[in-house]
Amino acid sequence: MDEAQDLVESVRAVHVRIRDAVIDAMVNSTSEEMRLGDGSGGGDTIYGIDRAGEAVLLEMLGMHLEKWLPVVVVAEGLPDIGVGPGTAVLPPGASPSDARFWVIVDPIDGTRGLMYGKRSAWILTGISPIFAGRTPSLRDIEVAVQTEIPHPKQTLADTLWAVRGEGATAIRTDLRTGISSPLPLTPSAADSIGHGFGQVARVFPGGRDVLAAIDDEVCLAVVGPGGPGKGVTFEDQYISTGGQLAELAFGHDRWTADLRPLLTPVLAKRGLPPPQCCHPYDICTALIAEEAGVLVVGPKGPLDHPLTLDDNVTWFGYANESIRALVEPALLAAITAYLGPP
Repeated sequence: MDEAQDLVESVRAVHVRIRDAVIDAMVNSTSEEMRLGDGSGGGDTIYGIDRAGEAVLLEMLGMHLEKWLPVVVVAEGLPDIGVGPGTAVLPPGASPSDARFWVIVDPIDGTRGLMYGKRSAWILTGISPIFAGRTPSLRDIEVAVQTEIPHPKQTLADTLWAVRGEGATAIRTDLRTGISSPLPLTPSAADSIGHGFGQVARVFPGGRDVLAAIDDEVCLAVVGPGGPGKGVTFEDQYISTGGQLAELAFGHDRWTADLRPLLTPVLAKRGLPPPQCCHPYDICTALIAEEAGVLVVGPKGPLDHPLTLDDNVTWFGYANESIRALVEPALLAAITAYLGPP
């Protein structure tokens, strides 16, 4: 087994332990305990359910990545040890300059849907080599793994992974038996967005009127209004970037756009704070969707954000080149009309 595939297997083992810890916490804790929020740290608000994953994260990484230590780890909820917010080095006390890999993790992406029993969340991990003199970026990630955390009433869970240049793989595991079976990753081959799912993400208050207007402009420009009483496109507001990427990779969605960072000037004029945005740890598994054939880009081309806790990421995802050719011109025109040039 080569090093990259060995890393995949080790990260998958970490994810299983995190998944099991979170499911156990949901079974053995009250809903109120799981939903208790703390917004005092960097990154997203931390809820009680997040603590269940964070509690075992560093221990499991240290255990299963032992042969590759030291490594730099970036994740929400980590104490600032002087390397940067949400950044740690394993083993403790090691120097970042000696690290072999940069590991960025979101222990639970999709917390809100999971803690209310609405929808699965995902554990996300991206691994990049270390580069002298600079922080690795999303484009540098060579290995990515994402693992579904289902609500306890659900007995099946998916795991997706990719090594750059080697394609993407997925399995579905029966949590009752531990038996896994292959799962195809087949992005939509449709050449239209009609009668398919696609959306501008707008899951939090503040500027949703603008985002909805952009979404409407795109759909009207690409497929028109449809007939009376007819819905010609649909949307799915999944509060999980990893989940959105999985929906594209599985062929469930045809396009997605997360424009939240572009809202900041509009919100400032309204006297509102900047929005909660997608961060690099939320989209650190974009490599999986890309290796499956999905196009994941920013307004100006490939995503190149540093693997830090708080950089804001605007991204577009398209199931295939035909969908991109249809949607992107209308999307960029609508963004420019409502928010200015991206």
